Amino acid sequence: MGEGEVNHVNKSNPTLTLLPLIALIFYQVSGGPFGVEDSVRAAGGPLLPLLGFLIFPFLWSLPEALITAELSTTFPHNGGYVIWISSAFGPFWGFQEGFWKWFSGVMDNALYPVLFLDYLKHSLPIFNQLIARIPALLGITVSLTYLNYRGLHIVGLSAVLLAVFSLSPFLVMALLSIPQIRPRRWLLVDFNKVDWRGYFNNLFWNLNYWDKASTLAGEVENPTKTFPKALLGGLVLVVSSYLIPLLAGTGALRSSPSEWTDGYFAEAGMLIGGFWLKLWIQAAAAMSNVGLFEAEMSSDAFQLLGMSKIGMLPAVFSSRSKYGTPTVSILFSATGVIFLSWMSFQEIVEFLNFLYAIGMLLEFAAFITLRLKKPNLPRPYRVPLQTFWAAMLCLPPALLLILVMCLASFRTFFVSGAVILVGFILYPILVHAKNKNWILFEAEPPSLPSQGWQPCNSVVSEMIDQENKSVELFESSPFASVEEELSLMRSDSKPN
Repeated sequence: MGEGEVNHVNKSNPTLTLLPLIALIFYQVSGGPFGVEDSVRAAGGPLLPLLGFLIFPFLWSLPEALITAELSTTFPHNGGYVIWISSAFGPFWGFQEGFWKWFSGVMDNALYPVLFLDYLKHSLPIFNQLIARIPALLGITVSLTYLNYRGLHIVGLSAVLLAVFSLSPFLVMALLSIPQIRPRRWLLVDFNKVDWRGYFNNLFWNLNYWDKASTLAGEVENPTKTFPKALLGGLVLVVSSYLIPLLAGTGALRSSPSEWTDGYFAEAGMLIGGFWLKLWIQAAAAMSNVGLFEAEMSSDAFQLLGMSKIGMLPAVFSSRSKYGTPTVSILFSATGVIFLSWMSFQEIVEFLNFLYAIGMLLEFAAFITLRLKKPNLPRPYRVPLQTFWAAMLCLPPALLLILVMCLASFRTFFVSGAVILVGFILYPILVHAKNKNWILFEAEPPSLPSQGWQPCNSVVSEMIDQENKSVELFESSPFASVEEELSLMRSDSKPN
């Protein structure tokens, strides 16, 4: 990477403000109620899904969002959870976390071009045929990848507009359903027909990825204040986008649980409001997949950029286009999406849930470890709990993660084990390539942004001291830039 390009990266200004960040978090986690229909079928009625989307956010989403807020403001840099894990357990586990989460994210993103065509094929049956479907999948992936390349500010603005368009028909459906709602229908459940694996996987998939926004922390304007507000706003928006349509659809209709499969909200809209509402919901579902793809692609690409900046990946992954986007990282993630798009919906959901669960257990462990071992680490936002109760906050979601993993099929255990093994092998290969100078890696850590990092003077002073030792560190450590970057973050400044 040339000197001019490095200067361009270091001088790049944050481009995400509060509203676009809320919209991106919404799409990283949810994107709307599309896909929750299966929870009604798997649960044998509406009671368990309604309870799940009411209770599960408090047991799972809220703890994850709070932990993300604390750690993202403590380490406001691209790479997010990779830096948290590296700070707590060292670069080896930080790399594994990054590999698992990136692979899980790419698998997740492979769903959205497929789902986009699945909604269009109801009006355009030609997309049922491979001769039209395969070029369309490639065309959609390339087009959306190009939009991501054009700039994160464009992605953020698009996410805001798409969120408004995607949620509007459900607000209309909820208002129209009020005269038809019979509350007793919400209490229906047939426990003999409950598919617990499908039910929990659906809940988990629809309420995870709160930590994804942390990979964009270096692009956020005033992250110490923006992140906590955005995560709270995203939590309210996500939970509302699930509960309101479910309450409207299950309370107003007599539909059998077996009818609630992917895409049924469009039928519910027709029964409640008419054919025009069905078309609106189908269009909203298709466009929601665009928002989901863009948000996931941004997170995956900026995670690779962050890993490159701390020396875990070759320097080429941190190269940016004239729009400030990580070109090679975007192309690498898009290639993964194309290769994984052949898998079925249920296979992808179960595989990515398993890998995500392993990564989240490591994040909870890092959160507690940093609280215990580095109590003086500057925390601009701190979860308002003492360390013991903060650990207790992690217990319910950790148990849910273990439950989801235990419910996985043998095939999922096998595939996930293979991915983990690849990560274990890939790390020493990259270390060897760096030591032998086969590939160019970042030799120096990036300067820490002063915005959102309150004890800036002490960090800058320590940075000057560290610069004199940078050559010695780089020669003695396979991932010296990781260690040097993290040593700067381990300032003994007093916490706020």
